[in-house]
Amino acid sequence: MRRFWKLFIVLFLVMGLAYPAAADTLDKIIQRGELRVAVQTQGPPFSFVDKNGVRTGSSVEICRMIAKEMGVKIKFLDYDWDGLIPALLSKKADFLAADMTATLKRALKVSFTDPFYLSKSVVFTKKENASKFQSLSDCNKKGVRVAVLLGSTGATDAKRLLSKATIKPYKGGGPLLINAVLSGKADVGVNDLSAIRGQMLNFPKDSIAILPIALSAQPLSFAVRPEDTHLLQWLNLFFFWIKGDGRLKQNLDYWVNSNRWRKDH
Repeated sequence: MRRFWKLFIVLFLVMGLAYPAAADTLDKIIQRGELRVAVQTQGPPFSFVDKNGVRTGSSVEICRMIAKEMGVKIKFLDYDWDGLIPALLSKKADFLAADMTATLKRALKVSFTDPFYLSKSVVFTKKENASKFQSLSDCNKKGVRVAVLLGSTGATDAKRLLSKATIKPYKGGGPLLINAVLSGKADVGVNDLSAIRGQMLNFPKDSIAILPIALSAQPLSFAVRPEDTHLLQWLNLFFFWIKGDGRLKQNLDYWVNSNRWRKDH
């Protein structure tokens, strides 16, 4: 029996050396003294560089709250939409903060926090063409060109619900979709409602019409690598606290549910 326990202890030690404990990303952040967050290059009202040259937006300011609670500095890493998840998985960033919907397909690659906002995927067009596209069937016709953001929920929704139309993916930020519609390269665009509202403020007034067509309603979340369970738990607890003390509502009411931020940024 004694020989058995000696063998067991030896095997236990060998296995411990062969399979070291997984590094804790949250612990690394604290030791490093810096939080590194992947954000979208230009995606108002969630992440953008304002008229004063300062990066800001709903998700950016939430991340500043996170860094303050952690007691560390923060560094924002800018990526086009389709580069956000690769940046996270390659460990260039500690987590991803954008107006990203927590889809089942994306969740095969990353772990999402509890949702902080329910987003709608909608259709928009030129103001002068609004009467032509009043229903889903108006948009889902041969010859209709639909601008979508590469890798976005809007792109998935368009492929699923506008299969008869021609889908035109664009790499970059949401303003590219508005440019495509206004320049006549696309007839309609599909994107997140709050993103369209924020981005259309940078274009001529009344040039864009958001149509009464909602393709989906999906949760927005931040994302971490699947192995970072401690960081995920901490972020979920953070969102629990800022929902309870009103900080999340204050952020969303300013940035997402109104255009009040426009006069300041």
